[in-house]
Amino acid sequence: MPKNAALARLLTRLAVPAAAAALAVTATAAPPATAKPEPKAPEEFVALSDVDRTILHDIRYVTPHNFTGERIDGYRKPLCILTEDAARALKKAQRAFLRDGYSLKVYDCYRPQRAVDHFVEWAGDLDDQRMKDEFYPRVDKSRLFEDGYIAERSGHSRGSVVDLTLVKLPAVPTRPYVPGEPLVDCAAPPQERFPDNSIDMATGYDCFDPRIAPTLHRVIGAVHDPSGPRLTHHTDPGRSAAGGLLRG
Repeated sequence: MPKNAALARLLTRLAVPAAAAALAVTATAAPPATAKPEPKAPEEFVALSDVDRTILHDIRYVTPHNFTGERIDGYRKPLCILTEDAARALKKAQRAFLRDGYSLKVYDCYRPQRAVDHFVEWAGDLDDQRMKDEFYPRVDKSRLFEDGYIAERSGHSRGSVVDLTLVKLPAVPTRPYVPGEPLVDCAAPPQERFPDNSIDMATGYDCFDPRIAPTLHRVIGAVHDPSGPRLTHHTDPGRSAAGGLLRG
């Protein structure tokens, strides 16, 4: 048999099962994946700006200016979402503070679980320390769970915990963070650390520092006092920042 004819017959025998296999794979291929809808906050939650437009917002987790160095999962817009009771409690406190020449400013409100998961994932990546010089210069990242700075659950996910501060009015404009700019220790003197128009809270926002007990600086409730505005401390294990809790 000529070599060319034998080669042709061999290729034909090989091509038939190969074609059949290709057809089988095509027939059993999984349908194309479809994107899942983005999870949303509970329907009973409200936007704080719809309840009180005078409260200042500085929602840090929608920007890369936080301890991870990137926008946090679940934060697409600079909104403060809360239960209606919590929002109305803030509105009530704001009226009292305004009379004294101050305004509340919120940094973080409702925090979806996927954002908490983002924190946990970041904390487990010990090689990612791009924001250490500002947010945790004296804390070993491997101890963030043990020391209580990061946890797998957050009170913020209930929609009634708020990270907040006070701003003396009229509020001084603040500049935006520029990714890649030199980082300054969050516990440095106010005039040296990243500018914030809030009253001095001893550190910048989201500062992990052993000199400030996590159980003390983690959640701060705004309380009006006849002698003037003040902030009192509450505890919320597993939080990572100074903030506030108001109950209606």
